[in-house]
Parts: sequence; structure tokens; C-alpha cells
Amino acid sequence: MKTVSTTLEKFDSNLWQYHLPVPDDVATAFIEGDDRRVICKIATIRFHAALMKSKAYWFILLNTTLREKLGIQEGKKVTINLEKDRSEFGHDMPEELQVLLDQDEEGNKYFRSLTMGKQRSLVYIVTKVKNSNSRLNKALAIVEHLKEAKGTLDFKILNEKIKYYNNLGR
Repeated sequence: MKTVSTTLEKFDSNLWQYHLPVPDDVATAFIEGDDRRVICKIATIRFHAALMKSKAYWFILLNTTLREKLGIQEGKKVTINLEKDRSEFGHDMPEELQVLLDQDEEGNKYFRSLTMGKQRSLVYIVTKVKNSNSRLNKALAIVEHLKEAKGTLDFKILNEKIKYYNNLGR
């Protein structure tokens, strides 16, 4: 684990905005091949992230939700603790999705055939929901979508399926 003192900065970009610069020597110590995933801890909040590279330096993106939870504004000094993310998907696998994949061989096959980035996105879609019932609905929608589309992921169609499953639970 490494502790870094940094300052919240903002890019002049529509794509990336608030971020925490990370010194080169610290960032490169966590990079293993193409794997740049780390776990960050700021105060009491722990989150999964990727080390990103701008032209000038390494950084970690900080979204609006995290900034608001932490009460951090641009220019504020921040102490972050970093450790290598050894999780399979860059997020904790939600139990609801894991159980479905364990029970559905075809759905699991299609899920595992996706790129790591797409797997991570699907895990995150389920993980970000607090309510267990909603996580289960999202997991069901994902597995059914993958089976119906024979492993081809179409987020627009998936979002419609998630809405359908969410409405079933009402």
C-alpha cells in the first residue's frame, strides 16, 4: 500500500474532468502489463479505479458522487491510500449476479466470452444498485440479454430489458 498526498484538479475537457494526479513512480509500481487497476481509499471511502495517463502525468478519475460524499473541491489537498486491485472484475462481484452465473451455464459462457472491460461494466451496473431486489432484476436482465443475443452485448437493448425486469418487480 502506498499513501500519496495530491490535489484535486480539473481537466479542460468534456470527456474527463475531476482527477487526482499520481506521481509516476507510484503509478508505475502498481502497473502489471495492461493491468492498471487499483483500490483507492480516501478518508473512509474505498473504491476501485484505474490509473490513467495524460500527456503529462498519471491520474485517477473522481466522479461527482465520490467528490460530493468526500466534500472535495478543485484545488483541495487529498491524501489517498492505494493498493493493487486483485479482484477479478475491478469491482466486487455482486452475489445476485454470481449466483445466476453459477446456475446458468449458457449465460455464464456468454458472460465469460466478453472482454474484461465489458464484464467489468456489467458487474458495475449490478453493483451500483443498493437494493438487493433491484440488483437481482439487473442481473436477470443481463443474463437473459446475453443468452438472447448469443453473447453480443448491446447496451441500448440491455437497458430496455433492465427497465422491463424492473417493472415486473412493481
